[in-house]
Amino acid sequence: MSDGFALLMPVYRGDDAAHFAKAFSSSVDEQSLKPSQVVLVQDGPVGDDLAAAIDRVVEASPVPVTRHVIDENVGLARALSIGLELAEHEIVARMDADDISLPERFARQLPVIDAGVDLVGTGMFEFLDDGGAIVGRRTPRTGHDEIARYARFHDPFSHPTVMYRKSAVARAGGYQPLGLMEDYWLFARMIDAGASVENIPDPLVMYRVGAGAYARRGGRAQWRSELALQRALRGIRFTTRWEYLRNVTVRGVYRFVPERLRKVAYRRLIAGRAPS
Repeated sequence: MSDGFALLMPVYRGDDAAHFAKAFSSSVDEQSLKPSQVVLVQDGPVGDDLAAAIDRVVEASPVPVTRHVIDENVGLARALSIGLELAEHEIVARMDADDISLPERFARQLPVIDAGVDLVGTGMFEFLDDGGAIVGRRTPRTGHDEIARYARFHDPFSHPTVMYRKSAVARAGGYQPLGLMEDYWLFARMIDAGASVENIPDPLVMYRVGAGAYARRGGRAQWRSELALQRALRGIRFTTRWEYLRNVTVRGVYRFVPERLRKVAYRRLIAGRAPS
């Protein structure tokens, strides 16, 4: 059994204080298997409410918290890189400041890592801000070969669900800024570098879907990030020339279709439909 693990959680001014407090408590206090260390990276100045919420959870935490404040906002990739440097354990779990971990999450993931896997994600429920109604379920691909195949077209992991080995992240070059695609870019490079990967299909994280979630998946900014990612994947020969052309075409169209059609496509092809 591993000698503990660290929980890495970034927070920045755009995060909601109440959502952050729930994300923290669900990933620490409410876990059947608690992390040994929490690395909390504050990416730039935050408002008074969020600052007070951070103070409260750090003071009340049942496990040690390493809190690092960055004077200016440096972006997610740099914040996570700093957090990894502060993690005292080889195994690190990721969590975002507005989602919810279900109580058995880490107890289910850690044995998979202990069995020799370098990176493991899980399924997710999607829920609405207002009332917490579950509106969707993401069931990821499983099995190393199937995940590696799928990664040539789509991110095979949901970033807030993953647990990984620091050494495997380091071998792949760590987090690198790439528009809005830092997580996908990292996971592709980990697979390309020989990391062993797996997913637990069961939903062990609840992912908050707020207003404008589908609008943010489209537009010129997303398209520019998408194109940069596809060029990067092709640059390391992770994708073939045909796969590059397919991805640019299919994923590019998705970025520019009307929001209502984007929502339908996402539900049918990626997230799955809401559970009954």
